[in-house]
Amino acid sequence: MLALNSSRIIVRPQSGPTGIIIMKAMITQTHKLLHRAASSISSSQGSSSNKISSRQCMSTMMTEAYSPEEDSRFALILGKPGGGKGTISGKILTDFPQFHHVSSGDILREHVRQETTLGKQAYRYMQAGKLVPDELMIGLVLEESAPYLSRGESLLLDGFPRTVVQAQALEQEVSIDIIVNLEIPTDTIVERLTDRWIHEPSGRIYSYGYKPPQTHGLDDLTGEPLIQRPDDQPETVRARLLQYDEATLPLVQYYESKPLHHTINGGGKDGDVLKTFRGTQSDIIYPQVKDWLTSFF
Repeated sequence: MLALNSSRIIVRPQSGPTGIIIMKAMITQTHKLLHRAASSISSSQGSSSNKISSRQCMSTMMTEAYSPEEDSRFALILGKPGGGKGTISGKILTDFPQFHHVSSGDILREHVRQETTLGKQAYRYMQAGKLVPDELMIGLVLEESAPYLSRGESLLLDGFPRTVVQAQALEQEVSIDIIVNLEIPTDTIVERLTDRWIHEPSGRIYSYGYKPPQTHGLDDLTGEPLIQRPDDQPETVRARLLQYDEATLPLVQYYESKPLHHTINGGGKDGDVLKTFRGTQSDIIYPQVKDWLTSFF
């Protein structure tokens, strides 16, 4: 299995489809680095130079692979369903283009759709109404993440982990550098989600609070009736948020207790790896998130 630690990637032997898929990604990237290194040395020595030694090539490859400019970060964004994670993530990607957004839910659905080896395994659990095992989910996340981290890009992971057990398993493979924890009042989320109405055939979403349909209860394009999903009913939303709190509060406490630190702007000053941002409006919360993230780069 791969151990991804900031910009450094360590390969540990592991059998099974997860290890094979991730190793393929790393081997491909290594071949690219070797080719670039050979081209670089050849250009600098000229056409009459002697044959390039393997030591020269590897030295140049390592310089490129672990350049100080490629300071990758592995970040998590935590928060309740409907708490604005998607909105905040979008703003982060705009202001910090070095981040690549990785959604565990999107990854799972894509692997199942493409019928990959890991996707087929996951689908068997989903079809049986069971949760996808932690090890398999981590394999999916790492398979998606490895190529980006190997290029020195930063990852923003959304939707995983959700429990302490998952967090502990993930830490066996990656070093978590940044955790953005969004704490939005339950009443605000209930109001936001229960105000959501959809046009079921197209998936278009309306909200009478900020994006109302032109005609009450009807879709703008088709004129067909809007519906409210059963899981957007107030009592259902509150029950789901309670379940999230019960599972995730220990996770937040777990990360708060970890002796994890970061260097601020290369100045050698330590700070917390997790920070909680409270509020009811993303436009007010995000500037605080942006200021904090800036200290990592």
